[in-house]
Amino acid sequence: MRDLTTRQRQVLLLAANGNTNAQAATLLGITPHSVAEILTAAYRRLGAFDRAQAVAIALAVGELGVHEIHIPEQQRSAA
Repeated sequence: MRDLTTRQRQVLLLAANGNTNAQAATLLGITPHSVAEILTAAYRRLGAFDRAQAVAIALAVGELGVHEIHIPEQQRSAA
């Protein structure tokens, strides 16, 4: 497995925090198609099949830190 690029990590982190491709695209000033392409490349690098698995692998191998994942207030209160 190769390390993620800075952009792949950035986009995967936005996905990990619940952003859709369209939301991530708006935040980054790129198209939703570009976000999808970046995520697909990140999946390949991580050996993942989908967004959830990519986030799990990235957390497990240290590409993302658990402290970077923000729990929505409504879910935090219910826990």
